[in-house]
Amino acid sequence: MIEGSLPRLEFWCELQCPDCRTALADVRTLRARYGDALAIELRHFPLEKHKHAYAAAEAAEEAFAQGLGWPFVEALLERVEDLEARGTEVLLEVAREVGVDAEEVDTALVDGRHMLTVDADQAEGRAIGVTGTPTYVIAGQRLDGGKSQDGLLERVVAAVEAAKAS
Repeated sequence: MIEGSLPRLEFWCELQCPDCRTALADVRTLRARYGDALAIELRHFPLEKHKHAYAAAEAAEEAFAQGLGWPFVEALLERVEDLEARGTEVLLEVAREVGVDAEEVDTALVDGRHMLTVDADQAEGRAIGVTGTPTYVIAGQRLDGGKSQDGLLERVVAAVEAAKAS
């Protein structure tokens, strides 16, 4: 790590997860506090219990490819119930709302161009012990928020500050 730089924060997320929607407030707080100095990387961990989560992860990857990943992710997390009820239609609506080419998202869902990325994230998540979402990984430390988010933001901040101090 370069002196004075911050470690990367991995945000293991499932885009149909109500707890991840709640965690979005923590991500926004971290961005406000650290700005661009703290790189926050979205990692996909779609859970089988949510039937549209995998497609949502693929759609998010297409949005990132178009340079609008975070706006797409944030807007989609605000609509988890809608995604549960209406599926792919919501992915395309959110894409249009944030300026992502919805036709290209639809094509990406059909041709599976982002499946390898989503599959790789899932495999890595399992390998490092991710079992639920949201989960954060920072400076080699895994912080699970899937069971409880109480104190999670404070634990992330403490990990960032400890890494910053070392």
